[in-house]
Amino acid sequence: MNSPIKNKRPVSTLERKERRYFYLFIAPWLVGFFLLTIGPMIYSFYCALCDWDGMSAPVFTGLDNYTRTISSNQDFRRALVNTFVYAVFSVPTSMLFALFLAFLLNKNHAGAGIFQALFYFPSVAAGTAVYMVWIWLFNGETGVFNYLLSLIGIEGPKWLSSTEWAMPSLILMNLTFCGQAMLIFLAGLKQVPAAYYEAAEIDGASEFAKFMKITLPMISPVVLLNTIMGMISAFQIFNQPFIMTGGGPMKSTYMYGMLIYDTGFYFFRFGEAAAQSWILCFLLVVLTVVVMKLMNRKTVYEL
Repeated sequence: MNSPIKNKRPVSTLERKERRYFYLFIAPWLVGFFLLTIGPMIYSFYCALCDWDGMSAPVFTGLDNYTRTISSNQDFRRALVNTFVYAVFSVPTSMLFALFLAFLLNKNHAGAGIFQALFYFPSVAAGTAVYMVWIWLFNGETGVFNYLLSLIGIEGPKWLSSTEWAMPSLILMNLTFCGQAMLIFLAGLKQVPAAYYEAAEIDGASEFAKFMKITLPMISPVVLLNTIMGMISAFQIFNQPFIMTGGGPMKSTYMYGMLIYDTGFYFFRFGEAAAQSWILCFLLVVLTVVVMKLMNRKTVYEL
């Protein structure tokens, strides 16, 4: 027996008008997305397969840019290692500090909104101004940090001009920009039902037990999100070392973003710079998949 044919409801004039307005309003975004994002990505993929100095016409060379970067570019290995080291230490410390601030601001006390704005302000402020403040704080001769250490009889290091302390200085400075992660953690903490904590208190659970058994599982999706976003941001770091250390001393803070910049705008090998960008893209995709696979085992989406 054939099933009865369902007549489609005719589209009303109001619905057609709403659809037209919908496409009209998203048209600027679509144009910008295809012209300023998808278009440059496609062209950079083509340039990565060419020998191009940015002025003459690109000459197709296949995978030469990739093999040259991986096999014979010593700065590639140094920049990749430095970026890995920075990401391994900066992401966990930034996440822990952001979570700590979120816990403090999750309490219902006066002035919480003001402190949220203060902690978030560096994330939206002009980056160069913030970096210049940190350069002053890290100054080995007249910096505030070394002055405070001298008050307790400790001779401070050279910080940004020391091969041992330049990378830790950048990692410490990165804590300034944890405001976005803090707000995401704060939103996650506010979604945890208070009834769970009340039941745990009746059972005599300690604060640590409540955190491990209730808070952490409930905000685990937020932890995953912040970890992935922090990792991607760490591997794309450029402004901080470029302004504060210039990649030095002795290239101890020479990051992958600086390698791409130097290859393209200093040596005018834009094809090789495009290839290096796609290597970073592929690396981030692989790392994101690995992190999601590992953390999804402990991530609780429903309780």
